[in-house]
Amino acid sequence: MFSLTILGCNSAIPSHGRNPTAQVLQTTDNCFLIDCGEGTQLQLSRFKIKKSKINHIFISHLHGDHYFGLIGLLSSMSLLSRTSDLHLFGPAKLIDIINMQFAVADVVLNYPLHFHALNDEGEIANTGKISVECFKVSHRIDCWGFLFREIKHPRGVLPEEAKRFDIPAAYFLELQKGKDYINKKGTIISNESVTQAAKKGKSYAYCADTIYLESLAEKVKGVDLLYHETTYLKNQEEKALSRYHSTTTQAANIAKLANAGRLIIGHFSSKYDDVAPFLNEAMEVFENTVLAEEGTCYFL
Repeated sequence: MFSLTILGCNSAIPSHGRNPTAQVLQTTDNCFLIDCGEGTQLQLSRFKIKKSKINHIFISHLHGDHYFGLIGLLSSMSLLSRTSDLHLFGPAKLIDIINMQFAVADVVLNYPLHFHALNDEGEIANTGKISVECFKVSHRIDCWGFLFREIKHPRGVLPEEAKRFDIPAAYFLELQKGKDYINKKGTIISNESVTQAAKKGKSYAYCADTIYLESLAEKVKGVDLLYHETTYLKNQEEKALSRYHSTTTQAANIAKLANAGRLIIGHFSSKYDDVAPFLNEAMEVFENTVLAEEGTCYFL
């Protein structure tokens, strides 16, 4: 399983029944929380996502609509007698905010909280099945995007073909690594003739608050599912730039340049009651676009 559930899709102010940004990426073995706006733990309960399943939290930046729900969630996890480790990734100053609030309230967590400051682009987590990378986007303050990749399985050995070339089973592990086989006569049996490539691992990229930046397309090239913020409609391009945000057509163009499989747009400005025009505009540029709708689960 590889699915994304939207918990919040609005921008700075909760309105029109929409909550600030938060998402949960679920795989067979892991549950990753991406941003944690106000009301996130209520949304987790509403959509029946167990807090105890979340072992990794990623905070893109320190604007309140992306992390004001975090302190409450961390506290609730402790009140619910959590004992397992929790890994938190975010801007370096986030840990100072957490420590200050917990110190004032005399909160002592029941579980180990491991904080990982985001300083450089590259891999930040690896569960053995999922690799997580961070990359910089361009916002008014330091801001990060996240790329989740299913770790590719080794090549699959074709037993009948291997048998035909008298390749011993003890060598299968080397074949899975891509190595050729040399028999006793010195003949090279090419790896491709006795193995098949594993299916491409699934991938999801989260582009947090950012201005239109074509270089982002290279960082998320070929992802199966791409989330990109669209705070404004296309006629508000100047306002989007001045506030370090993007429009519908800009997000769609990033998806097009990246050759993404599907695009999810969200982070809608509170000035818009109806977000249907967002979808219409984005689809003019990138047809395979959907709206970030709270409670909706998008399968990869």
